[in-house]
Amino acid sequence: MESIKNEVKRDSPNILIAAFARIWALWGIITFVSTFLLIFIPSMATKLVKNPRGMWWFILISKWWNTFWLFLIGSPLKVFGKENFKKGTTYIVTSNHNALLDVPLLCPFVPGANQTIAKDSFTKVPLFGWYYARGAVLVNRDNVASRKRSFELMKEALKQGFHMCIFPEGTRNKTDQPIAKFQDGAFKLSRDTKTPIIPCIIIGTKKACPINERFFLLPARLEIHFLPPVEPEDMTIEALKLKIHTIMQDFYLLHS
Repeated sequence: MESIKNEVKRDSPNILIAAFARIWALWGIITFVSTFLLIFIPSMATKLVKNPRGMWWFILISKWWNTFWLFLIGSPLKVFGKENFKKGTTYIVTSNHNALLDVPLLCPFVPGANQTIAKDSFTKVPLFGWYYARGAVLVNRDNVASRKRSFELMKEALKQGFHMCIFPEGTRNKTDQPIAKFQDGAFKLSRDTKTPIIPCIIIGTKKACPINERFFLLPARLEIHFLPPVEPEDMTIEALKLKIHTIMQDFYLLHS
């Protein structure tokens, strides 16, 4: 009987944490939606401003919104390495991807106008779909023609002076590795356009929003680290991909 009581005691904190995390997730959704409605019209109004200035305003509004929302959910964010973005230079930003929380974190805190690559299915979400399409190059990954078109649109975004933000793992990391295997897209884009890559590491979202939990959110200290840029030079796609993966994994293991 005593051993059973001890086991219950050991499990109790986990039960309490899980209960709190689900209540906090509800709070997160309520605050996310309510604050989104406040910035929706100003965000869409940035379409009236010619790019890249219009996209710069869109990102700035997104940054204000996300900073305030992160404050509401008790997850302060620190951003390191902004000095690695040289004024007048366009970059491809490659980030690790551990949680849904990574998505609203990355683009708003990249210095300057930028876009990301995103699944076109997100555009079906009422209102948010319009907002999402404003800041993204959309792709249907199951459609070859769509993938080719999205690649050309990313090239065009770079020509317009937008940084391109890409999660090279393709989806949230569900493996037992610190950083999952990379897909080719970001590195082919870098090689073809001679655009330098800034590796990016997001820390803390794995704790705040674990991939193996549903409807779960905990307050956590979050960090974004922008690392020094890497020039594609004459490297093959595989060599460039391996180099960026090694840089990102080494940094993640050292600081997470």
